[in-house]
Amino acid sequence: MAGNILLANFRPGGLSDKPPRRPGEEVTRAAPGVKGDAPNMATAVQPETRRDVSISLDKPIYTISVASEILETHPRTLMMYEHLGLVVPKRTSTNRRRFSQRDVMKLQTIQKLTRHHSVNLAGVRYILKLLKLLHENRVTPPVELRDIDVSRLEV
Repeated sequence: MAGNILLANFRPGGLSDKPPRRPGEEVTRAAPGVKGDAPNMATAVQPETRRDVSISLDKPIYTISVASEILETHPRTLMMYEHLGLVVPKRTSTNRRRFSQRDVMKLQTIQKLTRHHSVNLAGVRYILKLLKLLHENRVTPPVELRDIDVSRLEV
């Protein structure tokens, strides 16, 4: 008879006097240090504690595959840009490329010049140098190239 009582009280979530939880229903948990189903239940939601973690623009963090995904281009294209000297990624001790955020920003600028302004790679190198000189001397760039920001790029 005792077996029949246990089966009668059995629920999919275990032995409980509460109805089973429905899919999508919010779960409340006891606050840390509170045991059991205390009447003063608290939702265990920790306030988001964000530390000011600012990664340097020059920290080499992206592999060539990740950088190519960010830029939506083929990794071989990035190798070609490196071969031409347009971008110089750092290397690990095992000689693998690591691109920094500044490198990715420069590559985005190169893409903008080649795709939207129809400039070849020799022209890209020249335009980037000229835009950097204009920026350093506080001269406004031509209207056609105002969408290109070289303030944080190394040229």
